[in-house]
Amino acid sequence: MKEDFLNILERLTQHQVDFVLVGGLAGIVHGCSYVTQDIDICCEFSVSNLLRIQKAISDLHPVHRMTPKKMPLELTEESSRNLKNLYLDTDIGTLDCLGFIDGVGDFTAVCKSAITYQVEDILLRILSLDGLIKAKQAMNRPRDQEMIIQLETIKKQIETKKNDSNP
Repeated sequence: MKEDFLNILERLTQHQVDFVLVGGLAGIVHGCSYVTQDIDICCEFSVSNLLRIQKAISDLHPVHRMTPKKMPLELTEESSRNLKNLYLDTDIGTLDCLGFIDGVGDFTAVCKSAITYQVEDILLRILSLDGLIKAKQAMNRPRDQEMIIQLETIKKQIETKKNDSNP
């Protein structure tokens, strides 16, 4: 499978999915030299938003990654009502849709800690440096610890540049 994360993000944006980019890819956008295997988004888990996700990636043959038989994504209004997370594999990459981010909170809290960032031709909301640091501290896995070091270094560099330009 050849990952095409930008394609997936562009599809989500074009279909007006309400989401914030979080996780490793958000760290990369901030400047981390991190390798990630998936796209993590925090999104509104409303029926309409979930159906927009499905429509955005339907031709990529999405399947539920966490089910033994890799069942196809076939959301309905009824089946969408009780979902909290979606873990999907597609033809061009893995997409994890999360309703809650440890260390930050639910989608509303994540939105409050998001910034807008242009990636190529796509305007994205991504979790802020501070939000991402809090999320990675809450996860506390070895790979998260490595990312925290990089994120804190980037944050210090930004603060130094601000201080240098404001004598």
